[in-house]
This record gives sequence, structure tokens and C-alpha cells, in this order.
Amino acid sequence: MTSAPDAVFLDRDGTVMVDAHYIKSPSQVRLLPGAAHAVKKLNDAGVKVIVVTNQSGIARGLFTVEDYEKVRTHFEALLGKEGARIDASYYCPHHPSAGDACDCRKPGTKMFEDAIHDWTIDPARAAYIGDRWRDVAASTKLGGRGILVPSPITTDDDRRLAGEAGIETASSLADAVDRLLRPY
Repeated sequence: MTSAPDAVFLDRDGTVMVDAHYIKSPSQVRLLPGAAHAVKKLNDAGVKVIVVTNQSGIARGLFTVEDYEKVRTHFEALLGKEGARIDASYYCPHHPSAGDACDCRKPGTKMFEDAIHDWTIDPARAAYIGDRWRDVAASTKLGGRGILVPSPITTDDDRRLAGEAGIETASSLADAVDRLLRPY
């Protein structure tokens, strides 16, 4: 029988909230059904919940860091109204098309590694949940459990890569959390 993970790395857009593409205003934030309850279940189980998100709209000039922070604050406040909390958020503002080569843009692992260091996480006792291959790929490099939660923007390639890597697929964030917290 296994126990709950020590930490869960969550993609934000398309996994916890609706992906409205380059969200720059708090008014665009919409939590996915059941997402707040799923995050609260992790909180109640003593699991660290860490958001790891690519935000290339910053590099592309579509929104500012200040815009991102306003959206993040509102997103976390909406979760808080339902008794859920995010312990930390890490974001990558870069994009290769803007001349920003980096190690943090997913599927790169720098944001995950920073969180692992900052929060003293054993990566083998972590889970990685997202709607794209790049969100869960870190599990194959760092250890732990990856779970793909398909959204309308999940591609066939994302599904194929996840399947080839042995990453499981869940129907929703709530389903993924139930799997993580279920002893087996």
C-alpha cells in the first residue's frame, strides 16, 4: 500500500482553470468544475500543492508580469473561497520565438527543480498533473508519478507521448487526485 505523495505539481491553465489562451485579466479566470475541491483534498491530506506554469504571453508582449500576478492572486482567491490553497507558484515567462532560450519552460525541469529545492521535496514522492505532455514529462526525468488530464487542447501527440512513457490518464483533476490519495 502506498501513501499520498509529498507534493503535487499542477499545471494551471487547462488543469485547474479554463485555458482562455493568454489570460491577462482576473475577469478571465474560471475554475474548472471540481478543481477547488480536488485541491482542497490534497491540502487536507497534507500534500504540498505547487503550480508550475508556462506563461509565454509575457515574452510575447501579450501581458505583463503585473498582469500575471493579478491573475494568480485572483485564481488563488477563488480557490480560497472554496477552502483550497496553493502553497507556491512558479512560472516561466519565456518563449523561444521571442529569443528567450531557457531551462525553465516546460518540458524543461528547472521550475520543478527550484520547487524541489525550495520546499525540500523528494521528487520520487511527487506527482505531476497537467493537460499536456510538457506538464507531466518531468516525472520521467525527476521521478514520481505523472498523470495526464486531457483538456480540449490536449493533442494526439500529447496522449501518445504520455502513453509511451507509461503515464496514466485521468478524466479530470478530481479523478487524478482520487487516484493519488487512494491506497493500493
